Amino acid sequence: MVKSMETCNHAKSSFSLIDGVIAEYGNIPGSLITVLQHAQEEYGFLSVEIMYYIAEKLNLPPAKVMGVATFYTQFRMKPIGEYLIMLCQGTACYVNGAKQIEEAICEELGIVDGETTEDGLFTLENVACLGCCSLSPAMMINGNVYGTLTPESARKILNDLRQEARK
Repeated sequence: MVKSMETCNHAKSSFSLIDGVIAEYGNIPGSLITVLQHAQEEYGFLSVEIMYYIAEKLNLPPAKVMGVATFYTQFRMKPIGEYLIMLCQGTACYVNGAKQIEEAICEELGIVDGETTEDGLFTLENVACLGCCSLSPAMMINGNVYGTLTPESARKILNDLRQEARK
């Protein structure tokens, strides 16, 4: 959904947190990815409004900014949950049961790959490889690796995190 520039102008003042990055990298050719990375780090995801803001500040067409942001899988166009579950689908994890782990997570949380729970607590993201093959099947949640998973252990981890979040 593309918003009008008028709508985007309304949000300009809220994007001042990346003005320093834009000032630092704005005149360096090929720095769009760096600016987008900083914006996502600061705001959690890249909204249409922030992409218009970046385009205006870097004097680029909005289509160029959106094209780069949607091309690279590192960029998110929607907010993620408090807990980002990166479930490995690499060869070792896959042959050791990653599909069953995914089914358990999806059933437990009521979401599928790429979705966030209604309460905003969990987001599930299948990834090609976490580099934890000796721990397969594995997942990473907010930087913490969980390995040698079973459907039951994955459910327990999610329930423990849910309980922790309620405290």
